[in-house]
Amino acid sequence: MQVFERLVHYIVKIVTALNELLWGDMFVLEFSNGETQFGISLLVLLLIPAGLYFTIRTKFLPFRLFPEMIRTTLEKKSGDDENSISGVQALIIATATRVGMGNLAGVVAAISFGGAGAVFWMWVTALIGSSTAFVESTLAQIYKEKDPLYGGYRGGPAYFIDRIRMVTRIQHEDVFVKDVKSEAEYVAMDGKTYYTKGCKFNFLGIAFALSGLLCWAGISQVIGNSVSTSFKNAFGIPQIVTTIVLVAVSALIVLRKNATVKVLDRVVPVMACAYIAMTLFIIIKNFNHLPAVFGNIFSQAFGLKAVAGGGLGAVVMNGVKRGLFSNEAGSGSAPCAAAAAEVNHPVKQGLIQALGVFIDTLVICSCSAFLMLLAPDEVINGLEGMDLLQGAMNYHLGSFGVIFIAVILFLFSFSTFIGILYYARSNVAYVFGNTWAAQTGYKIFALVMLFIGGIAAYSFVWDLGDLGVGLMTIFNMIVIIPLSGQVMAALKDYEKNYIGKQNK
Repeated sequence: MQVFERLVHYIVKIVTALNELLWGDMFVLEFSNGETQFGISLLVLLLIPAGLYFTIRTKFLPFRLFPEMIRTTLEKKSGDDENSISGVQALIIATATRVGMGNLAGVVAAISFGGAGAVFWMWVTALIGSSTAFVESTLAQIYKEKDPLYGGYRGGPAYFIDRIRMVTRIQHEDVFVKDVKSEAEYVAMDGKTYYTKGCKFNFLGIAFALSGLLCWAGISQVIGNSVSTSFKNAFGIPQIVTTIVLVAVSALIVLRKNATVKVLDRVVPVMACAYIAMTLFIIIKNFNHLPAVFGNIFSQAFGLKAVAGGGLGAVVMNGVKRGLFSNEAGSGSAPCAAAAAEVNHPVKQGLIQALGVFIDTLVICSCSAFLMLLAPDEVINGLEGMDLLQGAMNYHLGSFGVIFIAVILFLFSFSTFIGILYYARSNVAYVFGNTWAAQTGYKIFALVMLFIGGIAAYSFVWDLGDLGVGLMTIFNMIVIIPLSGQVMAALKDYEKNYIGKQNK
């Protein structure tokens, strides 16, 4: 028993250290004699420059091709395979997982620690991240493959990571090569130097897939705890009752072959529209306060107005970090759904998923932000976490507001859970092969995690989720940057041959 406890202790220390490496400050930039500090984490250092690089390389695609994003999203499915999904269905699945805890708890945390100005930097992060989402989702389409289990298509970072190779030179005197010319895949300009592809990177693909499965298991536990706790606070329902119902309903969906997409098709639009409609009602009700809210957002964003969270650096970095966590651009999760879409050009799904980042951050996250910022300071002062959002909703709508948030949290979390199990399909297959036993085994494992989370909170599991998404991002970004040339070629072809023309 003592050996087991010691082992667990060391595992916790390792996970904590890795999370600190990924999410903690690698270094701090100081300005104005140390009065303004920007703590830069490894993931921020990786994602923000990459997002800017992709934005510039695509000639500011999020702004230039925004109308095309809307048009492609509204297009009908291009193929007739009943088991494949349309571009908009892939968007709905990705939105279901993005529009989860990050849109409620993430925005709450950003405002709690970074003030109103953090909202502006979440918006900026979304504009930058949409280019990254375009690149990774287009790659998923380029390298998708037929799914022998569920039908349709599958793919994602594990599958296009698999296409990276080390290029090695073949020597004429190499005793292992019988015929240099026939075995070489490339010939240099001199006509004498031969190269071949070797060193298949299975390891990185497996590492990404396992990181994703780890992340989604951790998120399952957090979802269970968030839903059961909110229903206990709003309705007085015991956590065990809520948990049993949640697990039973989820099991009925995820253990059926292709029920996930059908359910999300109905749940996601309803919950998003209800949340947006309620926010618009509250905005109209408090319209005279709106100029002051925007004033606080922009003044605090640039340090023109002091904020209790620790100055301009805290405002900027809280907004950036929470924005990255919320929209998931660069993490490699959304491409798992993007690969399953049946579209007649890979760029179309890239554009659709880039729009998904806008929907997540500029629309849904902004809704959460305005709900809190339109409440008077005396109502929300001293409140943190979900208490902040519930306090604001109680001010706006009384007890109905608290109940509404509990129901919305349930829908957001429920759709996230069944969405991440859709993501898990292709990664389970990549690691364990095309077997129903592996597919069902992981689903049951996730349901168990959902149940455990519903009856008790385990912070270590949440740490595992953070570690999983951090590692996913590292492995994904290692590959999409060197492979981005293929995306640029596809974009050039799309703009030349598809935009403004009737697709056949």
